[in-house]
Amino acid sequence: MNTKYIDLIEQTFDFPQEEFKTINNKLIWHDINLMELIETYGAPLKFTYLPKISENIQRTKTWFKNSMNNHNYKGKYFYSYCTKSSHFKHVLKEALKNDIHIETSSAFDIDIVNNLRREGKIKDTTYIICNGFKRDQYIKNITDIINSGHKNCIPIIDNYEELNLLTNETKQQFKIGIRIASEEEPKFEFYTSRLGIGYKNIVPFYDKEISKNQQVQLKMLHFFINTGIKDNAYYWNELMKCLNVYINLKRKCPSLDSLNIGGGFPIKNSLGFDYDYQYIIDEIINQINTACIESNVPVPNIFTEFGSFTVGESGATVYEILYQKKQNDRERWNMINSSFITTLPDSWAINKRFIMLPINKWNRQYERVLLGGLTCDSDDYYNSEQHINGIYLPVYEKEKPLYIGFFNTGAYQESIGGFGGLQHCLIPNPKQLIIDKDQNGKLKITLFKEQQKSSEMLSILGY
Repeated sequence: MNTKYIDLIEQTFDFPQEEFKTINNKLIWHDINLMELIETYGAPLKFTYLPKISENIQRTKTWFKNSMNNHNYKGKYFYSYCTKSSHFKHVLKEALKNDIHIETSSAFDIDIVNNLRREGKIKDTTYIICNGFKRDQYIKNITDIINSGHKNCIPIIDNYEELNLLTNETKQQFKIGIRIASEEEPKFEFYTSRLGIGYKNIVPFYDKEISKNQQVQLKMLHFFINTGIKDNAYYWNELMKCLNVYINLKRKCPSLDSLNIGGGFPIKNSLGFDYDYQYIIDEIINQINTACIESNVPVPNIFTEFGSFTVGESGATVYEILYQKKQNDRERWNMINSSFITTLPDSWAINKRFIMLPINKWNRQYERVLLGGLTCDSDDYYNSEQHINGIYLPVYEKEKPLYIGFFNTGAYQESIGGFGGLQHCLIPNPKQLIIDKDQNGKLKITLFKEQQKSSEMLSILGY
């Protein structure tokens, strides 16, 4: 009878997979022996596998190159990274190795940009696309970059006042973009994004405020879909509406030459994940190319802004199962030695699901469980997987510790969880590692941050 955990996985999914396999009933991720990592550094533990960042960037560049060649597309492709997904320096440095560009969203983002400019990581040719709702300090920081002579800084106009705010702070000529306020999916609580300018108002805004302004050059139309790029009627409908705006605007504005299709790609959240990236890109390029040719306007250069897709699949988090509580005849609670609210806040706040697998004991029988965190909050739990309404793990044994891993957790979790700051119920941030490879392909492991200490939190609290 097939009752071992490995039998469950092999019968449910195609397994092993590109990044996952087992050796001696222990999980290997990107050729990293996770049990050896735990034996050396303990748990809970977070780590970032840097080569995955470059891999995803290069894969995307190849996909766009293939599609542009297939359709004889005359424009260029520019890959941008959304810094808000992870601001850590090791993430930015790895991403910037791949000749990419940067999208910012706040005043302090520009301080990071300036730091990387001083180190030569961001070059004069790097596009700095400044998104978000802008007020005093963000405006000043943007114009400081413009005044420094960086020609490829493009503030994206989010509302009617921002253009005047920018021109009041600089006498330099500079490029701008306009963000489209896209319509949201019908299931959303509101009809139109709070960000950007409405479809029908963009051409009149250009006519009134930009067309005769000698100081600014409209370079980019920015199109962002909150749900990301999906193969559904909603996405393709919004893309066509965006293309109509681009075509109408291009006929009036010769300097407009770029379309930014923000709203990124999904990342793998299940062993059953299925998304044909090449097909989606091919269809996007085909639709843009066809619409422009039929309207007799030049095709735009394509910018994408990928945050989660860039960094998400590089991250993982490991916990130890401390104890099992049997609260009734059916529910077994496996208690982890950390908190989901503080270390994986998306699992609590937006019910996001990650790939969850045991690190060891794959040859043991399995049971259905609930996972509970250490805080005294009833919402600190994880109770289902993306592919099934439940969680199955090897049977808990008090004398033989079980370790579990959550994978593709590299985007947003540290910034939303408040890395280095106060945590709910004062649960400390786990130890964090950076994992890279040297020129010979050998793993290099660096301790980035020890587990947070009581003194750090008490200092913030004024004790």
